[in-house]
Amino acid sequence: MADKLIKIAYLYEDLMNTYGDSGDVKILRFLLRREGYDVQVDNVSLGDEFNADDYDFVFFGGGQDFEQTVVAKDLPRHRETLNKYIQAGNPMLTICGGYQLMGTYYKTVSGTTIKGLDIFPLHTVFKADKRMIGDTRYQTEWGEVKAFENHSGQTYFDNTDMLHPLGEMIEGYGNNPQDKVEGMRYRNFIGSYSHGPLLKNVNVANAIMKQIIQRHKKRTQETAKA
Repeated sequence: MADKLIKIAYLYEDLMNTYGDSGDVKILRFLLRREGYDVQVDNVSLGDEFNADDYDFVFFGGGQDFEQTVVAKDLPRHRETLNKYIQAGNPMLTICGGYQLMGTYYKTVSGTTIKGLDIFPLHTVFKADKRMIGDTRYQTEWGEVKAFENHSGQTYFDNTDMLHPLGEMIEGYGNNPQDKVEGMRYRNFIGSYSHGPLLKNVNVANAIMKQIIQRHKKRTQETAKA
């Protein structure tokens, strides 16, 4: 039945899944099925049509510089639909490279600037002398999170009134060595450097699952009225 079918869009799974970020989607699918929902995961890749309004959750994982360069050329086609989806307060999770590409730009190790979607006022700079790798712990509104980070890109907020961190660092680096915060939150959008995957932390997974179910109920009601 349509009212029990939750639809997840996985952006560029074939290119942006370097550290097994697909585990986040698998965990959500398991939790949602346990709640009695059917779950459909659509992989959206190069050249594919995509309308975020058709989905209850959007996921965007991480990748290396080369893959990010390829994806960055295709991604602008989806800026309008993603921005509309995010501004409406719908749930989206981005990890590492996917998080970086939602900002204004990412400067690579070679000095090349990869343009992001410019949905959020943040930027990332690759710094080869400071690879941030290891276990992380940080405090969120849903409790403590334990994860793993592996990145040389350092992300900085350009508007701290608009953007808020996902968590305050206890162990590890997070966005960069100076700010002592991890990731970003805006409405129901989350950006994070946490692999492992992030949603092995059931406190965060359950919070996102509730957002997905709320979005699904709203979308189902809107579809019924149409």
